[in-house]
Amino acid sequence: MALHERDSAESADPASGRRRWLARAAYLAIFASVAVLLVFAGLHTLTLLIVAVGAAVVEVAALFWFLTSRGALRWVSLVVLILTPIVVLWLLVSARLLWVVLLAAALAALAVVCARAALGRDRSDWVMPEHPAVPPKRAFLVMNPHSGGGKVGKFDLKKRAEALGAEVALLEGPGTVDVEALARDAVARGADLLGVAGGDGTQALVAGIAAEHDLPFLVISAGTRNHFALDLGLDREDPSRCLDALTDGIELRIDLGKVGERTFVNNASFGAYAEVVQSPAYRDDKTGTTLRMLPDLIEGQRGARLLARLGDRKVEGPQAVLVSNGPYEIYDLAGLGRRPRLDRGTLGVVTISVSSTRQAVALLRRARQEGLIQHSGREVVITADAPSIPAGIDGEALVIPTPVRCTVTPGALRVRVPRNRPGVRPPTRPVDWVRLRRLAFGGSNSA
Repeated sequence: MALHERDSAESADPASGRRRWLARAAYLAIFASVAVLLVFAGLHTLTLLIVAVGAAVVEVAALFWFLTSRGALRWVSLVVLILTPIVVLWLLVSARLLWVVLLAAALAALAVVCARAALGRDRSDWVMPEHPAVPPKRAFLVMNPHSGGGKVGKFDLKKRAEALGAEVALLEGPGTVDVEALARDAVARGADLLGVAGGDGTQALVAGIAAEHDLPFLVISAGTRNHFALDLGLDREDPSRCLDALTDGIELRIDLGKVGERTFVNNASFGAYAEVVQSPAYRDDKTGTTLRMLPDLIEGQRGARLLARLGDRKVEGPQAVLVSNGPYEIYDLAGLGRRPRLDRGTLGVVTISVSSTRQAVALLRRARQEGLIQHSGREVVITADAPSIPAGIDGEALVIPTPVRCTVTPGALRVRVPRNRPGVRPPTRPVDWVRLRRLAFGGSNSA
């Protein structure tokens, strides 16, 4: 009877039945991966596991020493980083087990794909509500022709925007134009939309003025990294498509972060990264400057000692603090790249404190939360044993007096985006194997 009821439920809800079979396929792929190892590797299975775990630990430790050491030890660590995967590959080839490992890995990857499809999330988790918009009559756009390797000229953005009726101001030289003054003057002359083709730092300055006057804001993805445009679902390859919003656009209501009175659209960083960015040598030699300064920063020999207050929680002495306009999806230390939505009314806060190889290994493997704290809230206050501290605000290097108060203003910015755009891809998360098991073998309500 139970099986009959389950079949009836799956017939009534095809999506639920499809998810259940995907969950079962995920478990089948896992079992097949293990079976391949046991059947074809036999007694070597345990050896393979030991080699894999050992290689991962060695790689993480070598990376940590490379970042935190100087002289011979740094370069020995680099050699270990390069040689470890080569040695593992040679061992697998010598034992004629490379194909076994590749097949098992492919099956494991298939399991993850099926599991994520089975545990698919609701679109409301990453798609923001859209609102109708009237085309502007007096749009004012600021364009930086030097940003993004010259995308403004490459895509002829000024001419295209003017053909659509927009007024365009070019930033001809770095540090010679007051962007905020340009935007305020445009508002005083009756502009009914403000926009920027340039980096996220310039985007943030003009966005703050647009929010202050409740004007729509247009993002043109002509910067280098375009993190803000990415999280808005805009086309980062062809910034000219962003101009379609002037004639056929819709509006998104998003939050704005603030450090004191300065607006940020992406994030504000304090500690190690901000110290590096603040260095005069950073613009000319980013990699070299980072490698030279990072050892002292991690060991606490440079920079102010920070204290972050996250509500009732205090984090003392973190080496890095990242405050973002909306929480990032962070499931590894290299994952500070995507925010599913920008209208949740909260800040994301990440603090990192690493002082040993053991902590680095644990963090990178996500085996423990020691050294890494993720938090969300409406406010974070950062103090230090110094009257001011370096900060990186949307990639711009600043020095800010302490204490530093970061807040969020929900729904402050009306962003005008094209109706037809690439959109935001569904965020990825680690597979919840407990939920997956219940979906595959439990009742129909377990999904």
